[in-house]
Amino acid sequence: MALPAPQGRRSSAFTRLLRHGFTDPSAAGRLLDAPEFASVRDDSALLEALSATADPDLALLGLTRLAEALDGDERQTMLSTIVTAKPLRDRLLGVLGASEALGDHLARHPQDWHSLVTYESVDLHPTTPEFEQALAEGIWGERGAGLSRADALRAAYRRCLLGIAARDVCGTTDVAEAAAELADLATATVRAALQISYEEQPGDAAVCRLSVIAMGKCGGRELNYVSDVDVIFVAEAKGEAGGREGDEGKALQSAARLASRMMRVCSDVTAEGTIWPVDANLRPEGRNGPLVRTLSSHLAYYQRWAKTWEFQALLKARPMAGDLELGQEYVDALSPMVWQVAERENFVADVRQMRRRVVDNIPADRVDRELKLGPGGLRDVEFAVQLLQLVHGRSDATLRSPTTLEALGALAAGGYVGRQDAAALDAAYRFLRTLEHRIQLHRMRRTHLMPEEEADLRRLGRSMGLRTEPVDSLRKEWKWHAREVRRLHEKLFYRPLLDAVAHLETGETRLSTKAAGHRLEALGYADPVAALRHLEALASGVTRKAAIQRTLLPVLLAWFADSADPDAGLLNFRKVSDALGRTPWYLRLLRDEGAAAENLARVLSAGRLAPDLLLRAPEAVALLGAPDGLQPRGRAALEQEVLAAVGRADGAEAAVAVARGVRRRELFRTAAADLIGAYGTEGTPAEEDHGHAIDAVGSAVSDLNAATLAGALRAAVREQWGDTLPTRFAVIGMGRFGGHELSYGSDADVLFVHEPRDGADEQDAAKAAQAVANEMRRLLQLPSADPPLPIDADLRPEGRSGPLVRTLASYAAYYRRWSLVWEAQALLRAEPVAGDAELAQRFIDLIDPLRYPAEGLGEDAVREIRRLKARMESERLPRGADPTTHAKLGRGGLSDVEWTVQLLQMQYGWEFPGLRTTRTREALAAAHAAGLIDTEPAQILDEAWVLAARVRNAVMLVRGRPGDTFPVDGRELAAVGRYLGYEEGHVGEMLDDYRRITRRARGVVEEIFYGA
Repeated sequence: MALPAPQGRRSSAFTRLLRHGFTDPSAAGRLLDAPEFASVRDDSALLEALSATADPDLALLGLTRLAEALDGDERQTMLSTIVTAKPLRDRLLGVLGASEALGDHLARHPQDWHSLVTYESVDLHPTTPEFEQALAEGIWGERGAGLSRADALRAAYRRCLLGIAARDVCGTTDVAEAAAELADLATATVRAALQISYEEQPGDAAVCRLSVIAMGKCGGRELNYVSDVDVIFVAEAKGEAGGREGDEGKALQSAARLASRMMRVCSDVTAEGTIWPVDANLRPEGRNGPLVRTLSSHLAYYQRWAKTWEFQALLKARPMAGDLELGQEYVDALSPMVWQVAERENFVADVRQMRRRVVDNIPADRVDRELKLGPGGLRDVEFAVQLLQLVHGRSDATLRSPTTLEALGALAAGGYVGRQDAAALDAAYRFLRTLEHRIQLHRMRRTHLMPEEEADLRRLGRSMGLRTEPVDSLRKEWKWHAREVRRLHEKLFYRPLLDAVAHLETGETRLSTKAAGHRLEALGYADPVAALRHLEALASGVTRKAAIQRTLLPVLLAWFADSADPDAGLLNFRKVSDALGRTPWYLRLLRDEGAAAENLARVLSAGRLAPDLLLRAPEAVALLGAPDGLQPRGRAALEQEVLAAVGRADGAEAAVAVARGVRRRELFRTAAADLIGAYGTEGTPAEEDHGHAIDAVGSAVSDLNAATLAGALRAAVREQWGDTLPTRFAVIGMGRFGGHELSYGSDADVLFVHEPRDGADEQDAAKAAQAVANEMRRLLQLPSADPPLPIDADLRPEGRSGPLVRTLASYAAYYRRWSLVWEAQALLRAEPVAGDAELAQRFIDLIDPLRYPAEGLGEDAVREIRRLKARMESERLPRGADPTTHAKLGRGGLSDVEWTVQLLQMQYGWEFPGLRTTRTREALAAAHAAGLIDTEPAQILDEAWVLAARVRNAVMLVRGRPGDTFPVDGRELAAVGRYLGYEEGHVGEMLDDYRRITRRARGVVEEIFYGA
């Protein structure tokens, strides 16, 4: 912290130092008053040079320490040279003001200030040979005398680093040139370390050829100041021994010892500190694999086992040290495999998944400070460029540069990315890399985090040339560049696809049709020719619609590519756009490029059901942009809308057509919300979130079906009888309908009950009730663009053989005399859904003693229920179905869980009121609360039920028709996996998880239901 200004004659000096950028002028004044600076303290050039550094206080402190470390004559020589030689002055003070660590090095090795004089008269850009010579002189020459080889290497390395940093901070080199020099110095350092290991272990060196392959940033000649140096080792036996298996094994052991020693020479901490770690974890099998392999072993691994990211890493591979001829053989042998990787299935998905995994693993408190790995960081640029290289480099060798900025330039020159986008990304990448360099240079520590302290930010901003308000200016520039990277890194991939089918200005380079097809194939489009036709239809022309779609399509293509069926997403978008393209509100929705557009993309590419519902009435797309457009509306609001619409309609068929239209719209709302994840609950565990979502879907579909039945009932009655039917009439929901657990493809299981009005003829009343029930069934299944709602009344007394409609008294008589235990079990789900509420409630009062018998079930009834369940398992499972994956009737599926819960309800419902519910999960929770089932078994059953229910919903959403088993088609199976939360390529894991979860549930069922 700055000291208060002294009074009197020194106040002017204090002010002058403050004006020159010193934050602690008092301390700076005391340093300048020291005897060592007697000859230069009044020199204005020195003060001006200090003020031009990133941190004048630090620069002056470093200069003081250097002067104190030199003897009298040498000190005077150094100070005189600084005053008279501006290039040296700028370089030395620039380094001291930017790097505390290099100031420490100069204090330990004060003679090294002479190394900066070397660059005084010419702008020298040394490469690997020059660095090799400098290191050799520092290790094996006079400067290395009295030091261990490792210490001599460290001192020589930092001496070379002084020059790189000096050229960097003074602007003699740009960030790309500085990164290349750092990589060349790393190459020379590894070569020197390897030579030291040869020197120490001559026997090992005599029997093997060892090559070090540079990987990562070192391989791409874009290294940081402090970074792991990624390598891969390849070795062969020397001479005739190379053909003998035993000798080859000994040679590999020798090579491994040499490689290990070389790594330790670089990374061990000595009196001179350390250089950087040498990391060989990019090798085949990573840490679990052998450190050194032969070339043939490398080839065998990459041909059979390597993952996509391993080929992506090989983009940067180059021979670095040791046997360079063998290293080149390695690169030449593997290079063809690298440029074929884009033909792999799930290629783009694999690359994106790896990028997402990197971001997900960043601690939450660091993600906003990450320059390298965070959103809008360096890795976004590098991944985007590498993705494009791998897609197009197979047919265009000009794109195969291992250096990010060179590759980006080549992509722009070839028309693979837009020139303006490439220029913006180049500028952002240079800014972020410079920022990263300056942060690391300060203390020579490996970090990619923006500092938080004001003093660090001030020094950093000044080092970037921001002298006015350096802290605020730095933050603004950094955030702006990060936003640019986020904006561009996806569009970089998709924008040229539009240019390939659009008319460009003369002189502009565009993606060829073949290259565009390659890119679409890599993105997962099965029919790139058709996709290009859709893009041309959407993006061509000069209309406002085409202009807006050209702006949005790059983002939409990214969202489609992230789905299981990109082709369907693009085709469906074209259909919706053709239907609504001239609608002003639709164009506004597209122009937003926000949540509504993303929601539309996800809905259109997630399967058949939601797009089919939308395309029948495309105006429903407005729901995706409305603030509460995806919130379920509730039964009361739906019934009010349906009944009002029915009241305005002319005739029963027209009335029910309107009701079915409302149902279609609400099914779309529910499906869209489900696909987008709007039913999740923020901050809850995934299992609870999935349970909440399945409950929300079940309630929403049940409510809208109930409202539709209410509308059909009103229409059927009004058509023939006007406002009053000669009998009171109620519809009772059964099964999943009564349990509020309907899936998208479920029928409406119901019972019809009526009671003649006072004075009405019983036969006329029965005929009227029968006619109404039949008319409702007919109206709801008329051919229409809207999905039908089949009514299933087979759970009525006597099943299909019994009358469709009964009076309340008839139900009472039947249940009193003839009811079987399975019928009482079925009544556990009975709940009124439409019609006369008072009559429906009396029906519920009638059946309560049946479904919740006093004192529970007898042993005979329990045995009968178990017998029926066992019979159902053996007879009702479809032939050929896999019992381990059938969601309804399979092991640990819906039926297993529901029968177990229902048995508990019938046994204990009379005693515990919480069990008297039609909902499975509510009843299970009540059984647990009552102590009838322990916590772990209850959780196991709940997890299995939720998963099986989600599978049924997923199958309907994806295929557009109901199903209880996982699809066979690969794309459909992948889409089900996406809905269930599995990334592309992980369907095997999904099936394994399903079998594991349901197997555990079956164990609980065996114990509780069957009493095993």
